[in-house]
Amino acid sequence: MKKTLLVCLLLAHPLVAQVRPVNTFSIVARDPATGQIGVAVQSHWFAVGQIVPWAEAGVGAVATQSFVDPSYGKLGLDLLRAGKSAPDALRALLGGDSACEVRQVAFIDANGDVATFTGSRDIVAAGGIAAGGKSSANVSCGSAGGALSIGRDFAVQANLMANDRVWPAMEKAFAASKGDLAERMLAALDAAQAAGGDIRGKQSAALVVVGAKSTGRTWQDRIFDVRVDDHPQPLDELRRLVTLHRAYNHMNAGDLAVEKKDNEAALREYSAAEQIAATTAGIPKSRHAEMIYWHAVALVAMNRIEEALPLFGRAFRLEPSWRELTPRLSRSGLLPDDPKLIERIVARQDKD
Repeated sequence: MKKTLLVCLLLAHPLVAQVRPVNTFSIVARDPATGQIGVAVQSHWFAVGQIVPWAEAGVGAVATQSFVDPSYGKLGLDLLRAGKSAPDALRALLGGDSACEVRQVAFIDANGDVATFTGSRDIVAAGGIAAGGKSSANVSCGSAGGALSIGRDFAVQANLMANDRVWPAMEKAFAASKGDLAERMLAALDAAQAAGGDIRGKQSAALVVVGAKSTGRTWQDRIFDVRVDDHPQPLDELRRLVTLHRAYNHMNAGDLAVEKKDNEAALREYSAAEQIAATTAGIPKSRHAEMIYWHAVALVAMNRIEEALPLFGRAFRLEPSWRELTPRLSRSGLLPDDPKLIERIVARQDKD
């Protein structure tokens, strides 16, 4: 009821309605090389990650913003999963939305087809670009409609911006950037902010990346899923969290390699995680200590005790509580039930 009333206020009294729009800039994208699909967003609105970004592995991604109707996320993914292309799915939902002129929505499907819509009554500066721009047309829906752009692999969109240079800057930055999908989407968000961003300022941000194909285990399909709900510099914090997430992805891969008894792969993944933590500003020493510690535990399980001991010493120096934890791991089978070995580990000092 509150949402319906808010839309009615917008249509009848545009100046009144500008008080509470969930306006923002966002990108939906697919990496043609990996098939990964993602969505990233920043806004001057609390916890934007709860309502704007939607993504499902092997299906697609949705960004629903302006006067947000979250059903575009759920229903959009349902239509994509059923075999609709991104443009067709978006058109179908717009056609059934009596207030589509206040929406801004983007869909991308697993094949890389993308569509972005900007309602004619979105608060200016507002607009969007589908990469490649195969077609762009006015859409008749609601009382005033809007503009639909169709293309390939990514789309950017923004409303309530400081100027109309924001979304073109996003398009250019994403197209020119290097790295994985998460890194390229972050570049697009940074470019939007540098071009002026949300006229109200900044508050929250989010980024989601899912795999090219569904494993049937949604908790495994999300490669990145990070949110900044309230922060004076949300993009800086989002980038920090993405980097930390990247390190923990390596840790998880290391754990999986241990399960498969692929020792060299495990050590390679643990080392990669430690390197990220050691060279990235803003990652607390306790996070770095944890990565070093579990690397050391894995080495003990491989009977590589002498390689493990220096790592234990480093972890204890960074976070002394790990020393107290160590004797408890024998009962869980994570370290051998060998009092002399445990004593050696606990007594280890960092010699670096």
